[in-house]
Amino acid sequence: MKTILSSETMDIPDGVTIKVKAKVIEVEGPRGKLSRNFKHLNLDFELVKDESTGKKKLKIEAWFRTRKTSAAIRTALSHVGNLITGVTKGYRYKMRFVYAHFPINASIPNSNNAIEIRNFLGEKKVRKVDMLDGVSIFRSEKVKDELVLDGNDIELVSRSAALINQKCHVKNKDIRKFLDGIYVSERSTIAGEE
Repeated sequence: MKTILSSETMDIPDGVTIKVKAKVIEVEGPRGKLSRNFKHLNLDFELVKDESTGKKKLKIEAWFRTRKTSAAIRTALSHVGNLITGVTKGYRYKMRFVYAHFPINASIPNSNNAIEIRNFLGEKKVRKVDMLDGVSIFRSEKVKDELVLDGNDIELVSRSAALINQKCHVKNKDIRKFLDGIYVSERSTIAGEE
């Protein structure tokens, strides 16, 4: 027998406002505003008021659910949770340089939205990586050979880190020996570290 209706709710923390319009969710908080489109999912989004506490909650419903749509409910809640964390705390990814012989040099222009990587495996080629919108990059003052990427959207911060990692990919060598590159060493929130 098919389940007719399945739903899950999520608490909205203080200081965060959520707007739902045609499966597009906008989250606004102290660090800014983020939005995400869920039109590809067969779910219903609704803001409801909790009777006992009087606080607003986000309710996601799936009618005549299958295994796929019931899994999509939890996925959508996780995405909204990431948006809420982004506008309240922000995301910080730390990357470390790994090299055996040739030290990797990286320079960041004044705008903090790009990085130029030099002397990777002793090559003369300059690798330039532009950060995605809303992501800033800077060198760590405390730790040698460490980059710090900050931003509100977890997707953009992690994709920027992946772009840097992919630019320093060793080709035509045994990667068990040539471990040189720039790798993500730590993921955290900005507010948790300060």
